[in-house]
Amino acid sequence: MELFDSHAHYDDEKFNEDREEILKEIYNSGVTKLISAGYSLESSKQALEIAKNHCFIYTTCGISPNDIPETEEELNRQLAELEEILKENLSTSNNKIVAIGEIGLDYYWNTENKELQKQAFIKQIQLANKYNLPIVIHTRDAIMDTLDILKNIQPTVKPGMFHCCPLNVELVKEALKLGFYISFCGPVTFKNSKNAKQVVEIVSLDKMLIETDSPYLSPEPNRGKRNDSRNVKYIAEKVAEFKGLPVEQIAMQTYKNAEKIFNINN
Repeated sequence: MELFDSHAHYDDEKFNEDREEILKEIYNSGVTKLISAGYSLESSKQALEIAKNHCFIYTTCGISPNDIPETEEELNRQLAELEEILKENLSTSNNKIVAIGEIGLDYYWNTENKELQKQAFIKQIQLANKYNLPIVIHTRDAIMDTLDILKNIQPTVKPGMFHCCPLNVELVKEALKLGFYISFCGPVTFKNSKNAKQVVEIVSLDKMLIETDSPYLSPEPNRGKRNDSRNVKYIAEKVAEFKGLPVEQIAMQTYKNAEKIFNINN
């Protein structure tokens, strides 16, 4: 059974001591493709280097709502540099950048800069549209504004995915209407997760992805430990349980979906 982890962070400092060893073990465990996602300008650079050095790893570049700078001027400077990175890589035969992300809105950790968050989100959707790329969305405690931007202010050319999608029924329904994929993460396995089964049941197999968000949000039975992509199998197993389907079917379909959304053909 082969698995595709659609969102992880292997540039994170929690992997500094054993990154190469872990990545080898991940591949040998059956996770034969994964996305190591950027979340800031520096993170995007580091994630890109990791992807270039591993044939089974791809990457995204973007500035998350928790990593945007304090001023609009600095935001524009970083976005200009991000676009230069895109230009340098998208035209090459071995390009590893497959989406803009993670981007979005987060009013849980940051409430004082909502307008700048919105600017960053909109401008990065525009960047994705310019280069015909999907987007990877992070949204937390900001569902209404996230949907308003996607529906009324800056629609996407290629919808992309809601990463570690909040288990909110209305959000998922609206995201599906907009053509987005829904990516399930560790919380879907938690015993105290609200709506997990209901949300999984309303997402059709052809719109579903699985991820670890490593090194964060380890699923049961490893909750509380450092996460890595080997744990994506537990997400697949829980989704299969909720769907009443074989785990192999979930693994195969989510693998195909990830290849499709990120335009990975090899």
